[in-house]
Amino acid sequence: MEVVRTKSLCKAYGAKLAVDRLNMTVQKGDIYGFIGKNGAGKSTVLKMLASLAAPTAGEIELFGKPLSDPVARKRVGILVESPGLYPKLSAWENMMLKATLLGLADGKKKTEELLRLTGLLDAGKKQTKQFSMGMKQRLGIAMALLGSPDLLVLDEPINGLDPEGMAQVRELLQKLNREESITVLLSSHILGELHKMATRYGIIRDGRMVQELTAQELEEKSQDYLCVRVDDPKAAVVCLEKKLGITDYEVRPQGELHVFGGCEGALLSRMFGEQGIGIQELYLHKMDLEEYFLHQMGGEEHA
Repeated sequence: MEVVRTKSLCKAYGAKLAVDRLNMTVQKGDIYGFIGKNGAGKSTVLKMLASLAAPTAGEIELFGKPLSDPVARKRVGILVESPGLYPKLSAWENMMLKATLLGLADGKKKTEELLRLTGLLDAGKKQTKQFSMGMKQRLGIAMALLGSPDLLVLDEPINGLDPEGMAQVRELLQKLNREESITVLLSSHILGELHKMATRYGIIRDGRMVQELTAQELEEKSQDYLCVRVDDPKAAVVCLEKKLGITDYEVRPQGELHVFGGCEGALLSRMFGEQGIGIQELYLHKMDLEEYFLHQMGGEEHA
């Protein structure tokens, strides 16, 4: 079942097109990692999902219904940017205030359940101005869960957290997904952490969707590549292209080249040796999510 679907979604600010004909699909049960460089359009897309910004063109569907459908919108819990908390109120008071605004008949019961779920029940009477960043993020997630949503949308929920705080939020999201069957859509630039929990990814560049793929597909597509450090990168590039017909490579700092496409190390070493190109280091390396993302973004310029 499709929980989120966008069709040719666009958002313009004056002459600048922040989101450009974006097609996105989030399936039920996903922990969907939304990836892109700063300014790529991630937050703009999430704000449109939250009805905090209106699309210039295109469509957004939630649970197969238009974004304007009030029943569909009630099934979504959203935390965009930092949680809006009253600093002099306790976690309990912040939660109860929102529960009242939502008109929840079981606000007290729901607040207690969610504070326990997010590990904040013991801190429920403490003013939130005394909370750590991680505690505030967990409280923001708890508040987003008050309406018992089927979809949780989070914009940079682990930004600014220390490793312990990241682990707490990660474990919470995995628990919500696994035990409460909540679909999670989150953006993050901390790709190593995202790699630990996402089951599916969407990569955005300049407002356009570059690729959507599952975690399994990422593992399959993450190419092994030869990492070779040479004393003359320009001569090495000429050798790659002219002698070996290789154009899928990246030039990295300090004389390092990443060579894709299954080239054998022995062949590369022999060809470089014949051309008088000195090799300081040569080994086979497998991409992680961050490297795959950078490769999709274009990596470094070819020499």
